[in-house]
Amino acid sequence: MIDELKRVLNGLQAEEIIAYVAAQYGNRVVFSTSFGVEDQVLTHMLAAKARDTSVFTLETGRLFPETYYVWNRTLERYNMPIRAFYPQTDTLEVMVSDKGPTSFYESVENRKECCFIRKIEPLRRAIKGFDVWITGIRAEQSSNREDMGIVEWDEGNAIIKVHPLFHWTLTEVEGFLKAFNVPYNPLHDKGFLSIGCQPCTRSVGAGEDFRAGRWWWEDKSKKECGLHGER
Repeated sequence: MIDELKRVLNGLQAEEIIAYVAAQYGNRVVFSTSFGVEDQVLTHMLAAKARDTSVFTLETGRLFPETYYVWNRTLERYNMPIRAFYPQTDTLEVMVSDKGPTSFYESVENRKECCFIRKIEPLRRAIKGFDVWITGIRAEQSSNREDMGIVEWDEGNAIIKVHPLFHWTLTEVEGFLKAFNVPYNPLHDKGFLSIGCQPCTRSVGAGEDFRAGRWWWEDKSKKECGLHGER
């Protein structure tokens, strides 16, 4: 099934990929948005080609005010429901009570624990019962993602992942936003190329890696949260 889907989708435009997946899988398709520029492009396409697709976001409790701003603007523009998934209260309360609100700065293990509670566990609930997960992953975002491809099987989550913008450049993404007046996070214009939780994200300087602003205090090889099974 994966090989056939790869064969069909390879060479198609992003809008065509979305339309095909929606037609083939219907209500078994889910799209995750963090309101980054790639996700805003896909939201615009979904509104035009597959607006009945289920959409969700992970509300970690530590997002930027600017992220909430673009979240509201997106709802107003496209009138598509976006389901919010929160961390499990009991687990979060234990972590913060035992280790404090910024334990993630103290060790990689603590940071991964925080990511698991605020992102990984809610993600698993969000995609449960779906067959296809659409994401905004692009190849040039990090070296870990260059060998993924437009379609892949996520063994850990037992779901097909489709990345319609996989071969897009950042310039193409920004051009699409401008051409169609798509609402986007204003932090993007201030050097925030990969936007996550506020305490764990900074702007990226000239010449720095795309994801240099995420968990900047850690060694580069460890800077993934595990949402996409990065190696």
